[in-house]
Amino acid sequence: DLFTKTEGENRMSLCQISSYSKVLGTAVSMNVIYPDLVKTKRQVPVLYLLHGLLDDHSMWLRKTSIERYTENMEIAVVMPGAHRSFYTDMEHGYKYYSYVCDELPDIICSMFRISDRREDKFIAGLSMGGYGAFKIALANPLKYAAAASLSGVLDIRGRILKEKLDERRNEFFDIFGSKDLKDSEHDLFYLAGKLSKKKNKPRLYQCCGKDDFLYEENIAFRDYIRDFDFDYTYEEERGIHEWAYWDKKIKRVLEWMI
Repeated sequence: DLFTKTEGENRMSLCQISSYSKVLGTAVSMNVIYPDLVKTKRQVPVLYLLHGLLDDHSMWLRKTSIERYTENMEIAVVMPGAHRSFYTDMEHGYKYYSYVCDELPDIICSMFRISDRREDKFIAGLSMGGYGAFKIALANPLKYAAAASLSGVLDIRGRILKEKLDERRNEFFDIFGSKDLKDSEHDLFYLAGKLSKKKNKPRLYQCCGKDDFLYEENIAFRDYIRDFDFDYTYEEERGIHEWAYWDKKIKRVLEWMI
């Protein structure tokens, strides 16, 4: 089994870490849930859990019961901060894609007994983080066994075109530049199609509430990816863009991962 479930209470450590990122050239913060390894000395699987646009590295802990949900699982949960970057190497800003995808695992493995094997690495996120999780996993299929998107911004090109506020358009310009994102490394539809004919594809889980403002683009991505040979799970129910929904669905993601 990828994860070992233990009977009774299993102690977990909650680590609040400040470190330095060479990629970003600045200090970074993250929270890490780490199992008590008194009973085992093996390197444990890891879930990289990404936050949304209005959040930071603390929000998964503050707004959900992720610590309680994992207390009987031998899995580490790493929750990094990425500001409003869309987990992208920004056109005019910081290289958050390279940080989360490449540098962060090295930092974590140097601090904890974390497995670096593909079959033990997972990534998930909500909203902006759902986009980041799918983007990183689809672009790096040999690094991650599975990825989950909860109410994800899955059609980034369409989302940019829908934004009417000048301040948001300027923000997207700083992140993605001025080029059309269709068929680019930022386009999840393109990444999924490009990966579809390859053998080693990550398992994908996607969910979105039917009353969520991102529901239509989630349906569009669902209908698109179903035409390809992915191990793909989609779930929907009544729900809006809120933490009560994500608290329930992250528990489901953990069950699905096993």
